[in-house]
Amino acid sequence: MSQFSLMRSRRLAPLFVTQFLGAFNDNVFRFALIIFITFTVADRTGEDTRTLVVLTGGVFILPFFLFSALAGQIADKYEKARLICQIKTTEIIIMGLGATGFWLENLYILLTALFFMGAQSTFFGPLKYGILPQHLDEADLTGGNGLIQMGTYVAILTGGIAGGMLAGINAIGTTLVICFAITLAILGRISAELIPKANPGAARIRLDFNPVRATWQLLSTTVNDRDILTIIFLISGFWFVGATYLSVLPTFGKELLNADKQVVTLLNAAFTVGIGAGSLLCERLSRRRVELGIVPLAALGIAIASLDVYLAGVPHPSEKTLTLTTFLLHGPTVRAFVDLTLIGFFGALYIVPLYTALQARVAKQTCSRTFAALNICSALFMVCSALFTIVLYQLGLTIPDVFLIVGLLTISTMFIALKIMPEFAVRARVILGIPGR
Repeated sequence: MSQFSLMRSRRLAPLFVTQFLGAFNDNVFRFALIIFITFTVADRTGEDTRTLVVLTGGVFILPFFLFSALAGQIADKYEKARLICQIKTTEIIIMGLGATGFWLENLYILLTALFFMGAQSTFFGPLKYGILPQHLDEADLTGGNGLIQMGTYVAILTGGIAGGMLAGINAIGTTLVICFAITLAILGRISAELIPKANPGAARIRLDFNPVRATWQLLSTTVNDRDILTIIFLISGFWFVGATYLSVLPTFGKELLNADKQVVTLLNAAFTVGIGAGSLLCERLSRRRVELGIVPLAALGIAIASLDVYLAGVPHPSEKTLTLTTFLLHGPTVRAFVDLTLIGFFGALYIVPLYTALQARVAKQTCSRTFAALNICSALFMVCSALFTIVLYQLGLTIPDVFLIVGLLTISTMFIALKIMPEFAVRARVILGIPGR
């Protein structure tokens, strides 16, 4: 079955829609909350908005550290489709709590709702990736993962834009956000009902509710398989790269290019467009196989595109603020747009085969727990990304310098992976038609 035919099949379409609506809703709420903090909380309390905005990111990501181990156990122990329905039901309740926070303009209620949203995403992740290899044949796994990744990034981008725009509408913005979020949660619950059943992988396991012990045991088990650990490390490294690039983009657009909000949003969209194109092309390049040979070539592509941002240097900002109608007349902005599109494109070719390989190689009875371990590692890498960026800024490095360093880290990490798993190099040579030794 072709990649696009999967979108007409119950094996993938309901899960795709459920995932898309959930990711979209998360970002509508988060960006509406950021607007609320920036323009309402700051005016009333005088609090530092930068600190509060960073706090929202921490509140959302904290549940991944607290509950991922338990989420993986539950996903392997029980039937997955029913669990997804139950999780989407909780999303409606959480959005009701968020609605209360917006109506009362209470920051603490809103942050509580945001925490529960993070918890919901924590429990959904292992189910999403654990159910795919149960519903899809190995030949369809790459295409299915490509569609899921494409949908996720598009949902993140469009959800953020929608949340910011809705919240910015005077007088009725809050009401629109509330209605929109609750409606999306209800639609997600309806689509979840159509997901086919997926039998539990390990119905006899005993749940461990101690987050520290369960997390330690989960990570210790994962470390025992060198190849699986390498794949998890590479996927987490991608989230580090993506988080770093996306965190510096607003400053890059505003201060270095003198671009307005719409052009900065367009630069973010370039990354997402690249991700979408690469995700859709991945199945064809892999010839419907689990193909790890694409990964080192994609890492090289990310590094080259990052190097080009560095070689462009600190651009001369436009004398007039760039808008959507004028940015094409400014060479550095066009070059940045192309480079970001390429980074996203090669990023998809990098990440989709890794997700597919992880699903294909882990035992079905431990698949969800393995992805729970991945969630913990990815969350840790994203936190490290924020600290890493702050340190580079403190050292006086420019944003093009950040792109260079991250590009070098990407290729260096890939070289380490080539040493640990020679399969990457062997398969890459096959793709390039280079005979082996």
